[in-house]
Amino acid sequence: MTPTIVLFDVDGTLVSCGGAGRVAMEAALVEIAGSADALAFSFAGGTDRAIARRALEGSGRVADDAAIDAFLARYLERLPAALASAERYRVLDGAVGVLDTVRGRAGIAVGLGTGNVEAGARAKLARGGIAERFAFGGFGCDHEERARLLAAGAARGAARLGAAVDACRVLVVGDTEKDVAAALAIGAECVGVATGPTDAATLRAAGAHAAFDDLTDPGARAWFAALAASHTSS
Repeated sequence: MTPTIVLFDVDGTLVSCGGAGRVAMEAALVEIAGSADALAFSFAGGTDRAIARRALEGSGRVADDAAIDAFLARYLERLPAALASAERYRVLDGAVGVLDTVRGRAGIAVGLGTGNVEAGARAKLARGGIAERFAFGGFGCDHEERARLLAAGAARGAARLGAAVDACRVLVVGDTEKDVAAALAIGAECVGVATGPTDAATLRAAGAHAAFDDLTDPGARAWFAALAASHTSS
């Protein structure tokens, strides 16, 4: 039985936040720069630090680590209220079922692999009541580059399993081509879900080992059931 680490992306994979993240980002940038115009781009697949850097640079502001930290601190102050008022927030169909399928299996560590900084990721998941399902992860506060933060999450998962990361099977579940590319960059497998901006065919073409329309897809349920069956209950 190969020790297995499963890292789930957050936005577009587990939850849809109804624009709450953008609302909080824009409010933070307005305070700093007087306008949110520099955030007029897609956040899909981006990391919080990369989004902050681009926003600050686009506003003509310094975008060093200290400035990015300050921007993200303002964002995190505004995120809870934005989430609370997001009428279109939802946990995506099938997400809870998949998590239930793989949890409690010996030799499987289930975590997050997300461009969100950890506090932001947990706030987004808490609104849907699923934050406590993830004891570890790789986050946007670990690194600005998605591959590097996934590597951090994989290392934490391996430590929880008491195994060397090189001895583990690493699976990344995500909804964008950037998730796929980052997974492949660290030698991981990727399961794509077309619940974000990218369709399943495009995710497969990008190199996803499997891709489904959403996590209720019979193929997705069977894929994760087979993974769980390969590990005994703990």
